[in-house]
Amino acid sequence: MDIKVGTDIVAVSRVSEAIDRFGDKFLSRFLLEEEIDSLNRVESIAGYWASKEAISKALGCGIGKELSFLDIQITKDNKNAPSFTLRGRAKEQFKIKSSSLSISHDRGFAIAVAVILI
Repeated sequence: MDIKVGTDIVAVSRVSEAIDRFGDKFLSRFLLEEEIDSLNRVESIAGYWASKEAISKALGCGIGKELSFLDIQITKDNKNAPSFTLRGRAKEQFKIKSSSLSISHDRGFAIAVAVILI
């Protein structure tokens, strides 16, 4: 078994500017409909962006041919703790035994750390 770690940080202003410029087209590029419906603050949206980037880095491929933003679904439990699942071809390709996801935002930045056991 291997432990993989990925992290990402993004300026909330960068995400806010993209939303202002491209609106729903930007959101649907990297968020599933269920995720869009659950998010109501730009800081949280930025946290999901950072999370999907961190997950892709932990998997060792980044966002691209092997893994798209929409292959990753982020959810939160009743205590607001985030987790993720892979969908479609990514679920078959990456055999994840266990994972953990942490998201935080403060002072204009959102950061995420993904730990994956393969």
